Amino acid sequence: MSNLKLGVEVVSAHDLHPKDGNGYSNPCVELHFEHQKFRTTVKDRDLNPQWNEIFYFNISDSSSLPSLPLEAYVYHVDRTTNSRSTIGKVQISGTSFVSQSDSVVLFYPLEKSHIFSRTKGELGLRVFVTGDPSVRSSTTLPDLNIFHHLPREQNQQSSASLGEGTVNEMRSVPPRGVRFFSASPSSTQPAEFQVKETRPSLGGRTYDLVEKVEYLFVKVVKARDLPSMDITGSLDPYVELRLGNYRGITKHFVKQRNPEWNEVFAFSMDRLQSSVLQVVVKDKDVVSDDFVGLINFDLHELPRREPPDSPLAPEWYWLVDKKGEKTKGELMLAVWIGTQADECFPIALLHDHAVKTTGFPHDSLIRSKVYHSPRLWYVRVNVIEAQDIIIADKTRFPDVFVVCQIGNQILKTKRIQAPNFSPFWNEDHIFVAAEPFEDPLILTVIDLVSSNKEEIIGRVRIHLTAVEKRADDRMLNTKWYSLEKHYVSAEAEQTKKEKFTSRIQLRICLDGGYHVLDESTHYSSDLRPTAKQLWRPSVGLVELGILNAENLQPMKNREGKGTCDTYCVAKYGQKWIRTRTIIGSLSPRYNEQYTWEVYDPATVLTVAVFDNCQLEQSSKDHQSNDSRIGKIRIRLSTLETGRIYTHSYPLIVLQSTGLKKMGDLHLAIRFSSTALLSTMLIYAKPLLPKMHYLRPLSMLQLDALRHHAVQIVAARLSRMEPPLRREVVEYMCDVESHLWSMRRSKAHFFRLIAVFSGLQAVARWLRDVCWWKNQITTVLVHILFLMLVFFPELIAPTIFLYSFLIGIWNYRFRPRFPPHMNTRISQADAVHPDELDEEFDSFPTIRSPDLVRLRYDRLRSVAGRMQTIAGDLATQGERLQALLSWRDPRATSIFLVGCLATAMFLYVTPFTVVVVVLGFYLMRHPVFRHKLPSAPLNFLRRLPARTDSLL
Repeated sequence: MSNLKLGVEVVSAHDLHPKDGNGYSNPCVELHFEHQKFRTTVKDRDLNPQWNEIFYFNISDSSSLPSLPLEAYVYHVDRTTNSRSTIGKVQISGTSFVSQSDSVVLFYPLEKSHIFSRTKGELGLRVFVTGDPSVRSSTTLPDLNIFHHLPREQNQQSSASLGEGTVNEMRSVPPRGVRFFSASPSSTQPAEFQVKETRPSLGGRTYDLVEKVEYLFVKVVKARDLPSMDITGSLDPYVELRLGNYRGITKHFVKQRNPEWNEVFAFSMDRLQSSVLQVVVKDKDVVSDDFVGLINFDLHELPRREPPDSPLAPEWYWLVDKKGEKTKGELMLAVWIGTQADECFPIALLHDHAVKTTGFPHDSLIRSKVYHSPRLWYVRVNVIEAQDIIIADKTRFPDVFVVCQIGNQILKTKRIQAPNFSPFWNEDHIFVAAEPFEDPLILTVIDLVSSNKEEIIGRVRIHLTAVEKRADDRMLNTKWYSLEKHYVSAEAEQTKKEKFTSRIQLRICLDGGYHVLDESTHYSSDLRPTAKQLWRPSVGLVELGILNAENLQPMKNREGKGTCDTYCVAKYGQKWIRTRTIIGSLSPRYNEQYTWEVYDPATVLTVAVFDNCQLEQSSKDHQSNDSRIGKIRIRLSTLETGRIYTHSYPLIVLQSTGLKKMGDLHLAIRFSSTALLSTMLIYAKPLLPKMHYLRPLSMLQLDALRHHAVQIVAARLSRMEPPLRREVVEYMCDVESHLWSMRRSKAHFFRLIAVFSGLQAVARWLRDVCWWKNQITTVLVHILFLMLVFFPELIAPTIFLYSFLIGIWNYRFRPRFPPHMNTRISQADAVHPDELDEEFDSFPTIRSPDLVRLRYDRLRSVAGRMQTIAGDLATQGERLQALLSWRDPRATSIFLVGCLATAMFLYVTPFTVVVVVLGFYLMRHPVFRHKLPSAPLNFLRRLPARTDSLL
């Protein structure tokens, strides 16, 4: 075999023929040479792709090289059908191969692959022969059928694994231009991060969105006349349930022969290891517990019930000894077989595959629970003025300000010099408070004696329960409040005898006409005002079935193996739900269903999975936070009415080490519209309550109020049983979304590019029309242009008709799955480790000064580019303003003369003629065009801007 190798650099392609029906293609290039095949990566939705990838072919016989052609096929890859179609091909004869030093990039026109194909465009290649021994040949492609079914990420990996020499060559290729960020990624993400449709077996009369699961319920009510077991005649009773290897234990009472437990236990029927249930009453002892009595139940003889069946009434059962003989004491029980729709299921302690230990000490931490977040109000305080301010130093005028405080929310007024001892502020301050109102409003009037000394003049305490509630923008009456004197302990007796007459004028109300933003507006699950009298009727119901999770990543070690103790939290409106904690399972089954009323479809249902880290914590280690496993957001407006969506959602978490898939969560969702007409009409109504528009709040106020609202909700929910911990509430409400992140900045930048991609496509199409790239299209556009000019009444109908036809055409391409978090759009699949470390850094930072300096310099670089773009836009606007501002007298004179001449021309020339001439001029043939800029553009670029005035 020859030591020579054929190097082929696939640079780019231009003006490819669209293949996907939307005016785009997903092109890739496949190279064939002497029974060797290599393929580039796929560029999604790009008619002008750039690859800059190098491949090396082995040359078996250098003497036969002139007779060996190189073939390059350009394919369109259809990811939905896992197929490909040919865009065009290029064939290069072996006689044109040159050495690497003489090689240049040449653009070859694409040829038709067959007689009926439509082909256009060019492919840029650099082909050369090299004898460098350090260059290694690339790895041959796998079978084509395998390639067709590879997702995009694996396709890139296969191209990247073509050989070490190839990767090094690809990295050595210099970029073809400077970009603000790296190239915009496609919105298509790898298959492992995509939503997948599932077909679970749903059933049940009450819970029809989850799988029907049967449970053995045991309700231990109470006991009576139990025998005494100790020498002292006392008894410390508790009840133990035995079902194979499973155990359930009630709490024990001290010295109580007639205890009452009222506890419910549930055992999953599909994992039972015994057909006999033993209910054993024991006496708690220091060394070993004493046996009191037992009751046996045959599972085959137990009654079955399912709502709406009536609850099963408990019965008294005689206790028997180990020999089966009747003994002293009775136990009241209820034993039946039911489903998760049973009313006892939420309060039952479940014992299934997750709990096999004897007695679990954290019953309250693993139960399911429905929470209702507190109703939040905006407290508006208008501090108007104060009168008769009394200060200790009578020789100076007071420098007074007021500190307003509710809980940990503190706001201050500006300082006022009061020559008449009656300062006037008239400032508005807004707080967040939650029902029931626990913290009062405290206003403290303070005199600034010196730069480092303050004296309290007086204080007033106002309980919010006595404050008037307001649902509209009506003006409330002011009220005077007497200030309470602030006493210093050393002179308290003498000061109390003095008469204190200072007072303050306030206007206070609880604003209920706002929606208190306890979460990000983009992900809001409730847009109603606080005042219930302003609520509109509900327009539907959303039902959520939390089925199960699969392939969870271990979060902790127990008994020498990785495991998880997971639970799910869902939030919509004021209702939060928490499923039971499934202990010790990487594939937990929840099968719990919940329902919410819907008042606006433009809202988001949020579901998250957490690992319960409180079950094994000692008293010294009670600060461990529950670990995040993943979060899912579902916008109700994207759901079809009445359809049941059963999908598997990937649980994606961005950690400081990178993007990680934690597992999959299976959900069933149904949005039912109870008032279809009201649902349609609500799209024309304001998104937020009217007070947001009548008395709008600033962005700074909204950010501060949202932060305090989340803290209030987190504090209230963390005090419930079981507690919904603070880190859970903050994660559900996206409290960290406002912090700076290079990754988020890139994501928003590319979102902005994607928004304007349609305008760019129209501009490219108009450019092609004006440059006569397709003569038939250009002629048809001329005809349409003439029709619209001479019949202008057709313009508006044509635009709306085209919009209607485009919408009907896109109906078949509508999304079939609910939208989910996209790793490509989020810039999370290729984020730099240092950017991740910066994103997960605390606020304020705890990193070293050198690292902070490095990140600051990087931020300055990015901000400098953004600053340059903003300056360029401002320059163009200032140049337009300079046309009439006489900053350049000669340019303004020329413009005014031109305006006068144009006005006289337009007065005597019909408007239709002007439009026709202008349109034909813009679409003139390239023969009549010049490559230099036009005179108006040159004139505009010479106009002055305010850049000369910048320092």
